[in-house]
Amino acid sequence: MHSRTFAHGLAAALTAALTLAGGQAHAGTAAPDDRTLAPRVITYDASASAEFKAAVDRGAAIWNESVNNVELRPVAFGQRANIRVLADDGWPRALTTSLGNGTVYIGRQAVNQGYDTIRISSHELGHILGLPDRKPGPCTSLMSGSSAGVSCKNPYPNSAERAAVEGNFGGMLTRPAGVREGVLTVN
Repeated sequence: MHSRTFAHGLAAALTAALTLAGGQAHAGTAAPDDRTLAPRVITYDASASAEFKAAVDRGAAIWNESVNNVELRPVAFGQRANIRVLADDGWPRALTTSLGNGTVYIGRQAVNQGYDTIRISSHELGHILGLPDRKPGPCTSLMSGSSAGVSCKNPYPNSAERAAVEGNFGGMLTRPAGVREGVLTVN
Protein backbone atom coordinates (compact mmCIF):
# COMPACT_ATOMS: atom_id res chain seq x y z
CA MET A 1 0.00 0.00 0.00
CA HIS A 2 2.78 2.43 0.92
CA SER A 3 4.77 1.55 -2.21
CA ARG A 4 1.71 2.31 -4.39
CA THR A 5 1.26 5.70 -2.66
CA PHE A 6 4.98 6.38 -3.09
CA ALA A 7 4.84 5.43 -6.79
CA HIS A 8 1.86 7.71 -7.42
CA GLY A 9 3.59 10.52 -5.49
CA LEU A 10 6.77 10.02 -7.50
CA ALA A 11 4.81 10.06 -10.76
CA ALA A 12 3.06 13.28 -9.74
CA ALA A 13 6.39 14.88 -8.80
CA LEU A 14 7.96 13.88 -12.11
CA THR A 15 4.93 15.16 -14.02
CA ALA A 16 5.15 18.50 -12.22
CA ALA A 17 8.90 18.75 -12.84
CA LEU A 18 8.50 17.95 -16.54
CA THR A 19 5.64 20.38 -16.90
CA LEU A 20 7.79 23.14 -15.42
CA ALA A 21 10.58 22.14 -17.79
CA GLY A 22 8.22 22.23 -20.82
CA GLY A 23 7.88 18.46 -21.33
CA GLN A 24 4.79 16.28 -21.25
CA ALA A 25 4.22 13.23 -19.13
CA HIS A 26 1.56 10.57 -19.28
CA ALA A 27 0.82 8.15 -16.49
CA GLY A 28 1.51 4.69 -17.85
CA THR A 29 -0.38 2.48 -15.43
CA ALA A 30 -3.08 0.63 -17.33
CA ALA A 31 -5.86 -1.50 -15.93
CA PRO A 32 -6.01 -5.02 -17.41
CA ASP A 33 -9.19 -4.10 -19.28
CA ASP A 34 -7.28 -1.32 -21.10
CA ARG A 35 -5.47 -4.01 -23.09
CA THR A 36 -6.80 -4.73 -26.53
CA LEU A 37 -6.48 -7.79 -28.68
CA ALA A 38 -4.31 -7.17 -31.69
CA PRO A 39 -3.18 -9.53 -34.40
CA ARG A 40 0.34 -10.81 -34.16
CA VAL A 41 2.18 -9.68 -37.27
CA ILE A 42 4.37 -12.29 -38.91
CA THR A 43 6.53 -11.21 -41.80
CA TYR A 44 7.51 -13.33 -44.77
CA ASP A 45 10.18 -12.98 -47.44
CA ALA A 46 9.12 -14.41 -50.80
CA SER A 47 11.97 -12.84 -52.77
CA ALA A 48 13.53 -16.28 -53.37
CA SER A 49 10.27 -17.99 -54.31
CA ALA A 50 10.92 -17.35 -58.03
CA GLU A 51 7.88 -18.03 -60.22
CA PHE A 52 5.75 -18.75 -57.14
CA LYS A 53 5.88 -15.26 -55.60
CA ALA A 54 2.33 -14.32 -56.65
CA ALA A 55 1.03 -17.65 -55.30
CA VAL A 56 2.83 -17.06 -51.98
CA ASP A 57 1.38 -13.55 -51.70
CA ARG A 58 -2.10 -14.93 -52.46
CA GLY A 59 -1.65 -17.72 -49.88
CA ALA A 60 -0.73 -15.13 -47.24
CA ALA A 61 -3.72 -12.98 -48.26
CA ILE A 62 -6.02 -15.99 -47.87
CA TRP A 63 -4.83 -16.49 -44.30
CA ASN A 64 -5.32 -12.78 -43.63
CA GLU A 65 -8.90 -13.03 -44.94
CA SER A 66 -9.56 -16.16 -42.88
CA VAL A 67 -8.24 -15.35 -39.38
CA ASN A 68 -8.06 -12.34 -37.07
CA ASN A 69 -5.37 -13.15 -34.48
CA VAL A 70 -2.41 -13.25 -36.86
CA GLU A 71 -1.50 -11.25 -39.94
CA LEU A 72 1.05 -12.22 -42.58
CA ARG A 73 2.88 -9.29 -44.18
CA PRO A 74 5.75 -9.05 -46.64
CA VAL A 75 8.95 -8.14 -44.81
CA ALA A 76 10.19 -4.57 -45.05
CA PHE A 77 13.44 -3.99 -46.93
CA GLY A 78 16.46 -4.56 -44.71
CA GLN A 79 14.57 -6.42 -41.99
CA ARG A 80 14.67 -10.08 -41.06
CA ALA A 81 11.54 -12.09 -41.89
CA ASN A 82 9.83 -14.63 -39.64
CA ILE A 83 9.22 -16.86 -42.68
CA ARG A 84 11.53 -17.41 -45.63
CA VAL A 85 9.89 -18.81 -48.77
CA LEU A 86 12.10 -20.57 -51.30
CA ALA A 87 11.50 -22.31 -54.61
CA ASP A 88 13.22 -25.61 -55.27
CA ASP A 89 12.88 -28.75 -57.37
CA GLY A 90 11.76 -31.03 -54.53
CA TRP A 91 8.42 -31.64 -52.85
CA PRO A 92 6.75 -28.70 -51.01
CA ARG A 93 7.50 -28.58 -47.29
CA ALA A 94 7.69 -26.31 -44.29
CA LEU A 95 10.43 -26.41 -41.67
CA THR A 96 9.03 -24.71 -38.59
CA THR A 97 11.53 -23.45 -36.03
CA SER A 98 8.82 -22.14 -33.67
CA LEU A 99 5.22 -20.99 -33.98
CA GLY A 100 5.17 -18.32 -36.69
CA ASN A 101 8.79 -18.88 -37.73
CA GLY A 102 10.47 -21.10 -40.29
CA THR A 103 11.18 -21.81 -43.93
CA VAL A 104 8.70 -22.80 -46.64
CA TYR A 105 9.79 -24.57 -49.80
CA ILE A 106 7.46 -24.37 -52.80
CA GLY A 107 8.64 -27.50 -54.58
CA ARG A 108 8.36 -27.77 -58.33
CA GLN A 109 7.88 -31.55 -58.11
CA ALA A 110 4.27 -31.13 -56.92
CA VAL A 111 3.62 -28.30 -59.36
CA ASN A 112 4.92 -30.43 -62.24
CA GLN A 113 2.52 -33.18 -61.15
CA GLY A 114 -0.39 -30.72 -61.43
CA TYR A 115 -0.93 -29.48 -57.85
CA ASP A 116 -2.19 -25.92 -57.47
CA THR A 117 0.48 -23.36 -56.45
CA ILE A 118 -1.85 -21.22 -54.35
CA ARG A 119 -3.13 -24.26 -52.43
CA ILE A 120 0.48 -25.37 -51.88
CA SER A 121 1.45 -21.92 -50.59
CA SER A 122 -1.54 -21.62 -48.27
CA HIS A 123 -1.03 -25.20 -47.01
CA GLU A 124 2.68 -24.70 -46.25
CA LEU A 125 2.01 -21.36 -44.52
CA GLY A 126 -0.58 -23.25 -42.45
CA HIS A 127 2.26 -25.40 -41.08
CA ILE A 128 4.15 -22.29 -39.97
CA LEU A 129 0.93 -21.14 -38.26
CA GLY A 130 0.95 -24.37 -36.26
CA LEU A 131 -1.22 -26.78 -38.26
CA PRO A 132 -0.27 -30.41 -38.91
CA ASP A 133 -1.05 -32.43 -42.04
CA ARG A 134 -4.47 -34.11 -42.01
CA LYS A 135 -3.99 -36.99 -44.43
CA PRO A 136 -5.93 -38.51 -45.93
CA GLY A 137 -8.52 -35.81 -46.17
CA PRO A 138 -11.05 -34.14 -48.42
CA CYS A 139 -10.47 -31.11 -50.62
CA THR A 140 -12.39 -28.99 -48.08
CA SER A 141 -9.47 -29.49 -45.67
CA LEU A 142 -6.51 -27.30 -46.64
CA MET A 143 -4.22 -29.40 -44.47
CA SER A 144 -5.18 -32.59 -46.32
CA GLY A 145 -2.57 -31.40 -48.80
CA SER A 146 -1.77 -33.74 -51.66
CA SER A 147 -4.13 -36.46 -50.41
CA ALA A 148 -7.05 -34.43 -51.83
CA GLY A 149 -5.66 -35.02 -55.34
CA VAL A 150 -4.43 -32.79 -58.16
CA SER A 151 -7.97 -31.72 -59.07
CA CYS A 152 -8.33 -29.99 -55.68
CA LYS A 153 -7.73 -26.26 -56.00
CA ASN A 154 -9.16 -25.15 -52.61
CA PRO A 155 -6.64 -22.80 -50.92
CA TYR A 156 -8.90 -21.89 -47.97
CA PRO A 157 -8.69 -23.33 -44.45
CA ASN A 158 -11.87 -24.92 -43.15
CA SER A 159 -13.56 -23.79 -39.93
CA ALA A 160 -11.56 -26.21 -37.73
CA GLU A 161 -8.27 -25.08 -39.28
CA ARG A 162 -9.20 -21.41 -38.85
CA ALA A 163 -10.20 -22.04 -35.22
CA ALA A 164 -6.91 -23.83 -34.51
CA VAL A 165 -4.85 -20.91 -35.87
CA GLU A 166 -7.00 -18.42 -33.96
CA GLY A 167 -6.32 -20.48 -30.82
CA ASN A 168 -2.59 -20.64 -31.54
CA PHE A 169 -2.41 -16.84 -31.66
CA GLY A 170 -5.38 -15.95 -29.43
CA GLY A 171 -3.39 -15.08 -26.33
CA MET A 172 -1.45 -12.26 -27.98
CA LEU A 173 -2.34 -9.06 -26.12
CA THR A 174 -0.95 -5.63 -26.76
CA ARG A 175 -1.47 -2.26 -25.16
CA PRO A 176 -2.34 1.00 -26.85
CA ALA A 177 0.75 2.89 -28.03
CA GLY A 178 2.65 4.61 -25.24
CA VAL A 179 0.96 2.71 -22.40
CA ARG A 180 3.04 0.31 -20.33
CA GLU A 181 1.84 -1.13 -17.06
CA GLY A 182 3.47 0.49 -14.04
CA VAL A 183 5.75 2.76 -16.08
CA LEU A 184 5.72 6.52 -16.46
CA THR A 185 5.95 7.28 -20.18
CA VAL A 186 7.57 10.62 -20.95
CA ASN A 187 7.23 12.25 -24.39
